[in-house]
Amino acid sequence: MRHRVAGKKLGRNTSHRKALMRSLVRSLINEFDGKGYIVTTREKAKYAQPRVEKLITLGKNKSIANVRKA
Repeated sequence: MRHRVAGKKLGRNTSHRKALMRSLVRSLINEFDGKGYIVTTREKAKYAQPRVEKLITLGKNKSIANVRKA
């Protein structure tokens, strides 16, 4: 049972998972002006979605604090 287990591991160790998410978020933001999408698996997309949405929300209000958070 998965009671009280936070997050997905995606079959990777911590440093690899962080690098993967950073890469996915950057590629999605960079490709937003181009194609508007990236090719990835459904699990990775579900894992990256909250992070991307938080960055988009931060970008709506341009302030120094939000730039530093992003």
